[in-house]
Amino acid sequence: MERNELYPVFLKVNDLKVLIVGGGNVAEEKLTFLLKSSPNAKVEMISPMYRKDTIALADKHAVKMYKGKYKKKYLKKKHIVVATTDVPAVNEKVYHHCRKRSILVNVADNPPFCDFYMGGIVTKGNVKVAISTNGKSPTTAKRLRQYFEDVIPENIDDLVKNLNEYRKTIKGDFEEKVETLNEFTKGLVNKKEKDEN
Repeated sequence: MERNELYPVFLKVNDLKVLIVGGGNVAEEKLTFLLKSSPNAKVEMISPMYRKDTIALADKHAVKMYKGKYKKKYLKKKHIVVATTDVPAVNEKVYHHCRKRSILVNVADNPPFCDFYMGGIVTKGNVKVAISTNGKSPTTAKRLRQYFEDVIPENIDDLVKNLNEYRKTIKGDFEEKVETLNEFTKGLVNKKEKDEN
């Protein structure tokens, strides 16, 4: 059985600078996905053309849009780049330019040219679950996202906030706090197991 060796992280993209290369359907999909999860993301785009809906979305979220062909100067001070053009040679050029500059890069629909994948995401207040299929099946990630949206209770955010307040009142060092919270939250798993029996 093949193993998924990706390491999941949650990036503060409102503190990082993101560049999307391209302005077609895929660029719009990636921009929509990014802004849905992180509405204050700092995003710039470069493309000779943009779709009308992409422009409207970009205007709504203060996304900077440059009109023209990709040049490596657009990578200056960027942390993350997503290449979405329909010209494979341009996307691969973007990939190699990013690798030389240690910039994380994703070339849409080309897993060998990706440092990361944009998986399915479920958000309920402060709780966020990311789903990866190791770049093999975005459709499966989508279906799992729909499943978790139904399974995770709507009041999960209240629980998180209450536990955060409780955590502040616990005395002791880090290990003691973790042990107390582990004991306190054990009931969540036990309750789920009881409900299933």
